[in-house]
Amino acid sequence: MTTKTKTLMLAVALTASLGLAGCAAGSGSSGGNTMPMNHGSSAPMSSMMPDANSDHNQADIMFSQMMIPHHQQAVEMSGIMLAKQDTPAPVASLASRIRDAQTPEIKLMTGWLEGWNVPTMMSDQSGHGMGGMVDVDGIAKLKAAQGTEAARLFLQQMTGHHEGAIDMARQEISSGKYPQTIQLARDIIKAQETEIAEMKELLAGF
Repeated sequence: MTTKTKTLMLAVALTASLGLAGCAAGSGSSGGNTMPMNHGSSAPMSSMMPDANSDHNQADIMFSQMMIPHHQQAVEMSGIMLAKQDTPAPVASLASRIRDAQTPEIKLMTGWLEGWNVPTMMSDQSGHGMGGMVDVDGIAKLKAAQGTEAARLFLQQMTGHHEGAIDMARQEISSGKYPQTIQLARDIIKAQETEIAEMKELLAGF
């Protein structure tokens, strides 16, 4: 074997050895990078899916986000009636009770949403999906009305408003997960069904 042949064989062997070493290092590096990347990407994915990894779900979030402005309007309507000088006493009493019951419920739902790190208000505040909401013209008519006319209008509007809240509460009971939200939905149904019966009796007297 000539010196030139020996030199050529040595070069080929060295090249093959370096190639194998490079492949081994490359596959080891690739394997090391893949596992942390998969692990890292799974954490944010799980945080985006509260249904599977927490004690509440999207139905609880939507219920609270919709019920807050729904309650806020009921409180507003009650305040309009309480500000009038000629509101009949039974209607003023009802308005006061509605305001006093729903104001702390707004704070309760706001606290849940803040604890879940989600917006406390929906991006669309048009009232879509919130049954019984009174439109701008309806609120204006309530503000302008006086005496028996105002009382009658308030009772009619609030009856429909309560019926919408009850529908939303029933949906939460059937689809929700968070125990306290479901219990609030049950409380809303019980209280507002009672108030609807009371409002119908009052309407019969006007």
